Amino acid sequence: MRGRLVCLPFDDWADHLSVAPSLEVVVWRPGLPPVTDPAAVGFYVPQYMGPPEALEVLGPLPGLEVVQTLTAGYDDVLALLPDTVTLCNARGVHDASTAELAVGLVLASLRGIPEFVRAQQRGEWAHLARPALADRTVVVVGAGSVGRAIADRLAPFEVTVTLVGRTARDGVLGRATLEDLLPTADVVVLAVPLTPETRDMVDGGFLQRMKDHALLVNVSRGPVVRTEALLHELQAERLWAALDVTDPEPLPQGHPLWKAPQLLLSPHVGGDTSAFLPRAWELIGRQLARHAAGQPLDNVVRRRHGGREEAR
Repeated sequence: MRGRLVCLPFDDWADHLSVAPSLEVVVWRPGLPPVTDPAAVGFYVPQYMGPPEALEVLGPLPGLEVVQTLTAGYDDVLALLPDTVTLCNARGVHDASTAELAVGLVLASLRGIPEFVRAQQRGEWAHLARPALADRTVVVVGAGSVGRAIADRLAPFEVTVTLVGRTARDGVLGRATLEDLLPTADVVVLAVPLTPETRDMVDGGFLQRMKDHALLVNVSRGPVVRTEALLHELQAERLWAALDVTDPEPLPQGHPLWKAPQLLLSPHVGGDTSAFLPRAWELIGRQLARHAAGQPLDNVVRRRHGGREEAR
């Protein structure tokens, strides 16, 4: 190994990890003084949902071997990552939390929870009959660990769930089937990574194929959905939507999404729950043990010297 130092974002994290004697933990995040010996940093864990500076530090770390993100998405890291560094994502860390939110957004949207909250604030007893989740047809686009966790949690609600992935495999339909599936779906949940292939995937044509009054839920990345196209459908009150992510993000004041009808917004909180830290520490501890022993790492999305492979 070229770098013996493990760079963590917070000083109490080391208390939850068993670090091999050959490694030494240092703490760095934006706002703290630079690491005393940047050339010795070999393993770097950027701050979760941190500012851009948490990634801009990558260039001046000549001994860096591994970056372990705390997010499943890694599109923002690749552009800043030297090709001599292995990138690992946090696949599995956010499955439970993100799946919970996805189901919560579906239920809240279908059952009219936002309307009930507004009526409560007005002091009105506003009886409202709305669709049940039971008997709905749900298409989950994205068959990775988050998409599968969403499908697993939806199954007990007496729904028909179809998983759609990039390619067809056992229990998963290929993305080419979406054109036929969309007109049949009452709910479409997006759980795909942001890649050149998925950016703007949900465009005007995609939305127009969805049936009238269907619900679109996005817990992936904002740019997967073309905002202007979604706004058109919402303002026409033809579709419903629930978004945990937006494009742009954070959503600026005055943006038309804030007042779009038939839309429920949450501020990118899918993975940020009490379930996050225990799972993050477990992943980091496992990765550090493998790193110290020279063993293959989990969740590799780009190997050193530019070789690419899918996360395992």
